[in-house]
Amino acid sequence: MFKAVSIGDASRFLVRKEKLLKLKSRALRRGVWFRVLSAIDRALVNLTIRVVDEIRSVRLAEKLCLVVEKLENALKNKILHVLKTVGIPLARKLSFLAQKWGNASARKWASEISFAKFLAIIHLNNPPLFKP
Repeated sequence: MFKAVSIGDASRFLVRKEKLLKLKSRALRRGVWFRVLSAIDRALVNLTIRVVDEIRSVRLAEKLCLVVEKLENALKNKILHVLKTVGIPLARKLSFLAQKWGNASARKWASEISFAKFLAIIHLNNPPLFKP
């Protein structure tokens, strides 16, 4: 999102108002805006959107980079994260276990994304009491 342009010894950070508006609207739609950002962070983004067309201050750009990073981390797809951390490893373990029990066709399970997605969604829908 941020692009540093070197002009002599000084650097200018260019951020378009439209990109900040899009990021803010995505964060509001997904319910991340108030949950992740403090009041000061929200005010910084709101004032930047209202007042500044192009960011030239290095300090402002640094602070906005931190806020944008918080929002982007919060906006990452939760199902994709659970798929990578839970679904795929669990599919591999189940495939290995079924192969040990004599199921030769279970070898395919480790590479099937649909099976891993199924396991990830099952994991998401389990009550916290039953999760390890």
